[in-house]
Amino acid sequence: MAIESAVAHQRFRWWAQVRYALGLSLGIAALFVLFSQRGNLRAAWHQLTRVSIPWLLGAVIAETMSIFIFAYVQRRVLKMAGTRIGVAPLFAISLANNAIANTVPGEPAVSSAFRYRQYRRRGASRAGSGWTILTIIIAQAIGMSSVLLVGVLVSLATSSNATNTRTALVGLFIVLGAGVVLLRRDLLLRFLGGIVRLAQRLTGHPRGDIGERIVATLQRMREIELRPFDALEIIAWATLVWGLDLACLLCSMEATHAPIPWHGIILAYGVAQIVAVLPIVPGGIGLVEGGLTVILVAYGSTRVHALSSVLVYRAISFWFAVIVGWLSYTALSLGARRKHTDSSAPRDHPRRTE
Repeated sequence: MAIESAVAHQRFRWWAQVRYALGLSLGIAALFVLFSQRGNLRAAWHQLTRVSIPWLLGAVIAETMSIFIFAYVQRRVLKMAGTRIGVAPLFAISLANNAIANTVPGEPAVSSAFRYRQYRRRGASRAGSGWTILTIIIAQAIGMSSVLLVGVLVSLATSSNATNTRTALVGLFIVLGAGVVLLRRDLLLRFLGGIVRLAQRLTGHPRGDIGERIVATLQRMREIELRPFDALEIIAWATLVWGLDLACLLCSMEATHAPIPWHGIILAYGVAQIVAVLPIVPGGIGLVEGGLTVILVAYGSTRVHALSSVLVYRAISFWFAVIVGWLSYTALSLGARRKHTDSSAPRDHPRRTE
């Protein structure tokens, strides 16, 4: 059994590595196509030399606040699950989580597992940790769908067509459907438990105690209550996370003196974020830059302005966030190692004197 499990794990890791390499190659190819026109690249670089420092700082602040609000959302959901963790450690966890999500193969499982371990180290139960991650994922999906829906509605108000109308209806359906799932997570957890049992019968995996622990954890997660008002609060905060990231893009456009196509900027941002979370290219490298630039140009921005503003936005929201995130991950790892060393070190007891 152990040998079969190890072989299956190795196969999974092998496929994750291959998929990561293929996705990274695709992203590099997209960047190459994006930068293939040297005239536009030189013009964009010239535009970057004239960047507005106050707006650039505004973009950094907006992105930082986005991560801070994400940490606050985790704090609120963990508190509902019965665990109190400060915003400061959750902010550090969020920074590291973003770096893992954008650079490590096997997403989104790896970053979720990282957060799960961090919650557990700070006193959260298995059920509470899993419940928090699941709740936040659903709330983020609703928030992103809401942003995309607003973008489609704004686009409809300026240039109505059948395609935008159908997209708006689909977006509304996704928001409502995800909202129902968030409120009735007990049904989703019951379904997931049934999937685990069915997989055990058909394939024998997950084996033994692991499968039983998963089912038991899902059962305990169903016992954690989430009232409708609390659900709306979490969705509002999760939507604000996306809104602040959008503000980072807007500040980046102002920093590069790019005209903002207000009738299409929200939709362009929403589409770019959907591309970024697809488990194809790590962090959406190349695809986000190219896709966002193309959509902004389609909505009236010049190619040079669009490219320069997207480069600034991605430098802050992706590359800078990845660097800071891995520094945060290193600090968390060193802190955990130091704590483990202190707890395992022998303590000197005072000698008893007669």
